[in-house]
Amino acid sequence: MNSGKLWDIFCRVIDNHGDLGVCWRLACGLAERGERVRLWVDDGAALAWMAPHGASGVEVRNWTPILELGSIPMGGVLVETFGCGIDPPFVAACASHAIAAGVQGLWLNLEYLSAESYVERCHGLPSPLPAELVAGLRKYFFYPGFNEATGGLLRETDLLSRQARFDREAWLRDRAIDFRGEQLVSLFCYEPAALDDLLRQLAARGPTRLLVTAGRTRTAVEASLARMNRVNPTWNQGEKLLVSYLPLLTQHDFDHLLWCCDLNFVRGEDSLVRALWAGKPFVWQLYPQADKAHQAKLEAFLDMLQAPAALRSFHRVWNDVDRASLPAIDLTQWQPSVSGARTRLLVQQDLVTGMLQFALKNR
Repeated sequence: MNSGKLWDIFCRVIDNHGDLGVCWRLACGLAERGERVRLWVDDGAALAWMAPHGASGVEVRNWTPILELGSIPMGGVLVETFGCGIDPPFVAACASHAIAAGVQGLWLNLEYLSAESYVERCHGLPSPLPAELVAGLRKYFFYPGFNEATGGLLRETDLLSRQARFDREAWLRDRAIDFRGEQLVSLFCYEPAALDDLLRQLAARGPTRLLVTAGRTRTAVEASLARMNRVNPTWNQGEKLLVSYLPLLTQHDFDHLLWCCDLNFVRGEDSLVRALWAGKPFVWQLYPQADKAHQAKLEAFLDMLQAPAALRSFHRVWNDVDRASLPAIDLTQWQPSVSGARTRLLVQQDLVTGMLQFALKNR
């Protein structure tokens, strides 16, 4: 599908792994389908390791406070991600260009992912614009989601074929990980209060290798291990829990990490979707919000997942909703809900296809 439009995606980096990850996947997905994309980002440094080879059809632009509009050709679709706030002069220039060309410009507000019921009610609704912009632009809310009444989830066209070709042993060997058949667990998290509890439980499960992602996760694990070794040096008797620290991973290699593990711990929006496509049991940590809004978001997601009681309890403790010890990990009990959700979601329209169809209908 090719709408023949130039898309301008605006991204303000709050979490290098999250907001920018979603925007890059969206940009690549549009370009993969023949669209031209400019990704405006205020701090694109993380793309050096997240997507070191770039992508054909995607131009990364530095989003500075003052854009030099005179030399910038205007496109046909604006995408404002996560309420980042596009510069008013840029919006006005797009509206003027559309009026002069005799076409209708489109402005999409791409919102955060949630399984809460308001998403279905708000997806696709128009957003008011000042009178001077209405003649050239129409603005709509676009919500990702977990059913056909929403915008869907980001999913590459070659995802399943890549997954089918994946060689776990080769990937681990290339990263100098001495895999000998032990259980593999990936960890991508913030600083959960239950981290010590998790490490003790993994050590008690038998031979387990924890693959720790770079950044905040590694810092949290190193602090936890230092504390536990100081308080009780024998907690990991026999070193049944092995810890491997990973470098920063490209987006494809983050997928590979999830595919090779028996259990995945993920955080934020982008890695949640990747864990669903991986199809392995996983635990999600939401970004904690002062008003506790993340708690309702968690419960709605667990309902969508049709999570069993034990997996719900584990999520609540991991997200510091319940102050208790972590329930026992039970991969056999957790797997069916993940497999079922993945099957349901794979037959639904992906987000890029939905956005293209929405643009064709409403531009």
